Amino acid sequence: MQIDEEILSFIDKIDAALQSKVELFVDSSTSDLVSKKALDLIKESMNYSLCAGGKRIRPLLLLEIAKSYGADLNLAVEFAIAIEMIHTYSLIHDDLPSMDDDDLRRGKPTNHVVFGEDIAILAGDSLLNLSAEVMLNAVIKHHVELRNLKAMREILKASGPSGMILGQVADIKYHETEADRVQLDFINQNKTGKLLTASIIAGAYLGNASEDEITKLRTIGKDIGMLFQLVDDVLDVVGDEKKIGKRTQIDAKNNKCTYPSLLGLNETKKIIASLQAKLLADIELLEIDKTFLKSLVTFLATREF
Repeated sequence: MQIDEEILSFIDKIDAALQSKVELFVDSSTSDLVSKKALDLIKESMNYSLCAGGKRIRPLLLLEIAKSYGADLNLAVEFAIAIEMIHTYSLIHDDLPSMDDDDLRRGKPTNHVVFGEDIAILAGDSLLNLSAEVMLNAVIKHHVELRNLKAMREILKASGPSGMILGQVADIKYHETEADRVQLDFINQNKTGKLLTASIIAGAYLGNASEDEITKLRTIGKDIGMLFQLVDDVLDVVGDEKKIGKRTQIDAKNNKCTYPSLLGLNETKKIIASLQAKLLADIELLEIDKTFLKSLVTFLATREF
């Protein structure tokens, strides 16, 4: 990906700030031994997954779009941190035995393998709550403006029962192999697409994007989410575990309907190519520098991890 040098410096700040945010927002003032042990345990579990690396696609998207529309990057970086917290919480929960039952994530044992299911669930819950606190604190500190509140609402709505959680419910309960493409798209658009779209729209709101631009960006975000999930589905079938940092063949193990299982690998790859071409054409219609978005789409369509 072609990433702006200034944005790269902010991504470095995000990596450095993630753990410090947990320290800053989780009150550690207690001197009681039991309370201190509990605080140390939940912080350790949160930081274990939060600081395990990753592509940081969502914060990158938010920051690049925010900068493109003239946002205050010191405010935007707080939102980028929050959205990575939400994404990390979703991965912790997604890996649980009651969901995908994965034991490897980003090349490391999953959170519940290290800390147990109970603490993993609570660590995920903590990251979701903390993300809202980080955004709210940033808005209060910088400017309580309607656009900033809309950015916050966009992210939290995409994470909830009309977004990511809805997609997860549908994925768990209605993923049988006889599912059709409409049902599969519904799952993918909510479980994966909504938070990726929110990264883009929140960045646009933090800046000065017009409503016309935001409408275009919603379509682009939805398609980026679909592209991301389709490539994920392909990698689960043919990916290299060492490169992607997690187990493959998990969808088949859990009897999940995916594009490769529904349409076959070759047809899925054709859809990926078509989606890539559509995205590149739609990005050309935006009123900003298109370099990052176009290189991101190319990266997502051809990635091996």
